[in-house]
Amino acid sequence: MDYNIRMTDLANFLRRHALFSSLDDATRDLLAGMAQFRTLQKGETLALQGEMWPYLFLVAEGELDATKISSEGRSLLVTTFRAGEVFWGPAFFQDGGPLLATLEAHEAARVFLWSREKIEPLFHQNGRMGWELCRLMIQRMQRASAIVEELAFLPVSGRLARLLLEHFDIAGEPVLERSLTLDEMASRVGTTREMVCRALYRFADRDLIHVTRTEFVLTNREGLSRLVEGS
Repeated sequence: MDYNIRMTDLANFLRRHALFSSLDDATRDLLAGMAQFRTLQKGETLALQGEMWPYLFLVAEGELDATKISSEGRSLLVTTFRAGEVFWGPAFFQDGGPLLATLEAHEAARVFLWSREKIEPLFHQNGRMGWELCRLMIQRMQRASAIVEELAFLPVSGRLARLLLEHFDIAGEPVLERSLTLDEMASRVGTTREMVCRALYRFADRDLIHVTRTEFVLTNREGLSRLVEGS
């Protein structure tokens, strides 16, 4: 499905989205009219960790990163929301619930927002809509559980190997442009840039990858996969 949504297309898109498909046409038109629209440039923040942010959002185009910052200033990329995905701040359901991660555009993005004040009556009136939101919550819990399990049981080398393999798969070839900085890679695997740098050169020493200033070249997929499996 093409998730690039323009304001004039929003009502039609809501008709095809699982969360909103149970609504009648008049209610969907009303919902579309309530939406706020934001255009974000790469690196621009939608909302900050700790902020009381009572909104539900829909990514129309681009990607948003949810990044958690520790008291020591270290960051962990919790997840990335892509076009067509819906999420919300804790304050959307719980008064005074602080946002648990900063929402920032990973690339140029367009987002639709609904405040709790405006959309809450629709959830009360449409039980199916609330049910579909609960299904989304379960999916988010499963995603969070997988992240916690990986951080708890998979060493840095395994997490970094998984990240590299995922990007090689996306690229569809054994040569990968170094589009992520060491800091960004560290944020995605929950460690420091120094640990990422050491792990990359250990991979190179073991002839799992070849590292240049501009590229990673995959030389031993099986070896990287074994690191992911913890063997």
